[in-house]
Amino acid sequence: MTTVAPGRESVLVRRPGPQELHPVRSHRRRRALELTLAVTVPLLLVLLWQLAAAQAWIDDRVYPAPSTILEDGWNRAAAGDLWPDVWATLKRVLAGYAIGTAAGYALGLLMGSLSLVRAALEPLLDALYVVPKLALLPVFLNMFGLGEGPQVALVAATVFFFVWIQTMSAVVSIPSGHRDAGQVFGASPWQMFRHVLLPASLPAVLVGARIAAGVAVLVIVASEQIAATNGLGHLIFDSRALFQNDVMFVGIVCVAVLGVVFSELVRILGRLLTPWAPRDRGRGQS
Repeated sequence: MTTVAPGRESVLVRRPGPQELHPVRSHRRRRALELTLAVTVPLLLVLLWQLAAAQAWIDDRVYPAPSTILEDGWNRAAAGDLWPDVWATLKRVLAGYAIGTAAGYALGLLMGSLSLVRAALEPLLDALYVVPKLALLPVFLNMFGLGEGPQVALVAATVFFFVWIQTMSAVVSIPSGHRDAGQVFGASPWQMFRHVLLPASLPAVLVGARIAAGVAVLVIVASEQIAATNGLGHLIFDSRALFQNDVMFVGIVCVAVLGVVFSELVRILGRLLTPWAPRDRGRGQS
């Protein structure tokens, strides 16, 4: 890069930095720093909470210390009292998630590929999308009665819209040149799907699936508080009604862990299924 100074010409030389000279080492340092921050910040908050309870800055009857929550959770898990609720919530989430993902992807692919189908169904689905999904719980109770059906249907309906929107948008945004190339080479409908639509749309679809994984956990916990006799949502609501705040926080921690693990599994699966897609830079990857 050259600039002209008064009376003479000067050349500005940019020297390579550590990232250019040692990219692998710089990347490792960056990852180590991000991991340290990710662990340190929650740990400090937990320690502050523990200190506040020990020093009576907060009422430990309402906000039990983390050590009390951990001890109670361990005792309930060892006694086998916690796992039935965890399993009840998990199986509802998995069943609803599988149904909603499959339906959302199939319809999103169809609507993204056929403009007439999109024109016919998109206004209706847009109207249903803005309806709070918990408002549909009475409808599902009337349809399926008490039991697992309403819970699974509610999760499926929630996941469906996230996957449908991402799939349809991804298919619509595929450059026309990709489709034209497939047609020029005489690709059959299956070959067009396998070699054009699927690789181009799958990264965006998996982003929607990962978001839906976290939302599915939120919805099922809220649903279990209203219309279930077991599950983590029922455990949280029931323990709060009985003033068992330590048990309530055990349920909240279990929900948080379940949501994080489920979302991370979907993210890892997405990376395995789409090695050609850019990495998620929001998580410190390059």
